[in-house]
Amino acid sequence: CGRLVMAGTVASIGIAAVSAAVIVAAAGVGAASVVAQRAAGAADAAALAAADAASGAVVGVPCDRADELAAAAGARVLSCELAELIATVSVTVPFGAWEVAAAARAGPPP
Repeated sequence: CGRLVMAGTVASIGIAAVSAAVIVAAAGVGAASVVAQRAAGAADAAALAAADAASGAVVGVPCDRADELAAAAGARVLSCELAELIATVSVTVPFGAWEVAAAARAGPPP
């Protein structure tokens, strides 16, 4: 009877450990998803700001405006390219020991 109780205890501990690992993994995936959305939002805002500056809708140097908006969102601009009035901006957002990257393009309608 003692072995049966011990086997049940070991099984319970195993189930609890696996459950804890699944919860931790799910939390990590959730946090990564939030950071990815933050990066995408920062890239969108930076590209829109650069395109607005390029078109003259706002005052400023396009890629400087992209840097300002990205920094306000906690991101860093990796690249900022202009092709006439179309701005393409890539940003990164820190996530622990890694960086999450996102890119966006903005400009006038075709």
